[in-house]
Amino acid sequence: MNTLATVLLSALPLAAGWAVHVWWLRGCLNTARRDPLTGLRTRDGFTRHATTLLKDPRAVVVLADVDKFKDINDSHGHAAGDALLKATADRLAHHVGRSGVAGRLGGDEFAAVLIDEHGTAGDLLAVLHGVLARPVDGHDPALHTTVSLGWVRAADFPADDLSGLLRRADEAMYAAKQARAGTRRAGLGWLFATVTGRRVGRTGARTAAPVVGVAA
Repeated sequence: MNTLATVLLSALPLAAGWAVHVWWLRGCLNTARRDPLTGLRTRDGFTRHATTLLKDPRAVVVLADVDKFKDINDSHGHAAGDALLKATADRLAHHVGRSGVAGRLGGDEFAAVLIDEHGTAGDLLAVLHGVLARPVDGHDPALHTTVSLGWVRAADFPADDLSGLLRRADEAMYAAKQARAGTRRAGLGWLFATVTGRRVGRTGARTAAPVVGVAA
């Protein structure tokens, strides 16, 4: 056996060990980017994937917030609240589909980016709003609530990055929640003004300037 072959054979165990280590590290990273309760991507994982999807002009950014979630926890218990969050996440991920991405930003707040292939995002989200209001399978039928949705077409604000689009969707979502309208689209009319990406009532917000608008 020549010297080169000997060196290559001796390196095989090291290469195999390194490959296993890399595979293990990737698994740890993927786990860290997944919310343990819902299985959705965490903020970091969502941001990475969503930023790539925004290169598609058909991208739509959605922000979802569970209505009166504290009341659910208080009246049914935290286990029931967790079940509601899991059901919300599953239903959101299903409607976003494989071409999009859904994530849990924290608490009862979720975000998604979907690719609106047929220009029917409004109709799709209206259906989703109804689905999210259904009782949780296998639990007390009283275990349900509505989810307010705010959304924005990335193409309407080409200068905005993901953070900016999420702010606009957040404004629209808050308007939907205040009006009990279910869903609102940012882009037309007027919404609650902010200067630092926080709607009125959140830290860092003020009411001195208009930002985005709404359409049902």
